[in-house]
Amino acid sequence: MTEIVRETKETSIRCQLDTTKNDVGVIDTGVGFLNHMLEAFSKHSGVFLDLKCNGDTHIDDHHTCEDCGIVIGQALKKEIFPIKEVERYGNATVVMDEASVTCAIDLSNRPYLVYKSDIFGKVGTFDVELVEEFFHALVLNCGLTCHLIVDRGTNKHHIIEATFKAFAVALRRAMTENKKMGIPSTKGIL
Repeated sequence: MTEIVRETKETSIRCQLDTTKNDVGVIDTGVGFLNHMLEAFSKHSGVFLDLKCNGDTHIDDHHTCEDCGIVIGQALKKEIFPIKEVERYGNATVVMDEASVTCAIDLSNRPYLVYKSDIFGKVGTFDVELVEEFFHALVLNCGLTCHLIVDRGTNKHHIIEATFKAFAVALRRAMTENKKMGIPSTKGIL
């Protein structure tokens, strides 16, 4: 179990994360839609997540979404690295009704995000561009190479939920134990 605490003028966050415990903790970010997405992430990744954030949502949800991505990324990094005896690569295409999203992940320790989505606007009060901000913060702080591509869809809620679930399943597959791999790199280190 890894715990990360982050205190800034914009947010106060406590995050507990465990890649070996398959359970969903209490997730309270102050942003209902983000709570829903993080619950889906936790369930489909098999990663225990318990997170409490008090953020400046009276301004908007930006700092909360970005900072939650930062702490989840930091916690995942502590849980995953140094990696050994895992698949390293994971990919998934998740469909949700008319929406389809593909995610490919490399536990590379070289952070890079490719994010392709043509959705704009809001889901309820949630600004959809915050999805990219969240994943950018998570990927940079975890050390993942991650490609998230929206294949198709019209319902923004479905597209975003399929994005979080595709990321979760790809991550779960990348973390799958494979004792034959040793350190999964020809360099001998990641």
